[in-house]
Amino acid sequence: MVMLEVVHVTKRYRKVLANDDINLTIEDGRIGVLLGPNGAGKSTIIKCIMGFLKYQGQIQVNGLENKSIEAKKIMGYIPEIPSLYPNLTVDEHMEFIARAYKLKDYKAYKDALLERFDLTDKKKKFGDELSKGMQQKLSICCGLLPRPRLVLFDEPMIGLDPHAIKELKKVFEELRDSGCMVLVSTHMIDSMEELWDTTYIIKQGRVAAVVERENLKDNNKSLEDIFFEITE
Repeated sequence: MVMLEVVHVTKRYRKVLANDDINLTIEDGRIGVLLGPNGAGKSTIIKCIMGFLKYQGQIQVNGLENKSIEAKKIMGYIPEIPSLYPNLTVDEHMEFIARAYKLKDYKAYKDALLERFDLTDKKKKFGDELSKGMQQKLSICCGLLPRPRLVLFDEPMIGLDPHAIKELKKVFEELRDSGCMVLVSTHMIDSMEELWDTTYIIKQGRVAAVVERENLKDNNKSLEDIFFEITE
């Protein structure tokens, strides 16, 4: 089943064409990657999918219009720059998400997430007291708490320590194995290593190439080879 379908999406910021006729299709149980240099338009299309921006075109999530309440209930988003409340503690951030989504029986999962990302002893720390890496880890925990079926990560590994990166990669695999769809935006080719199923190479706001992992064996090229052929 197709979880995410982006059809002819174009986004302009006045005279700047940030996304130019973007088309994406990713199914349940798959990890998709938006790969491109800084400024290629990756974050813009992520924000369009989340419904944060106005755009031309159509985006559907599990057959639902992406800006609908029903679609947003099954979507999770981890932004490139964490957006935390300075006057809420780590634990209060998680409780806020739980109440916003009207979650039930979530406390064990909440504690497991905080433990996994080494935030258990930071529960009483305020948002503005956390380091950038800890803020990123809390943002990941908040995004995962509602157990979304479609999870969008925008440059999620920037600022994370090696242990957190290892755990996040395990999270990607677990989400895929459970039938969720994951879309990761990154400019670091090696950050996703062997995790991805489909990679969309973005250049100057357009999808310059779609690379399927199973097809790499046929042309004897690596993802890195294809990326530099296109972007350079």
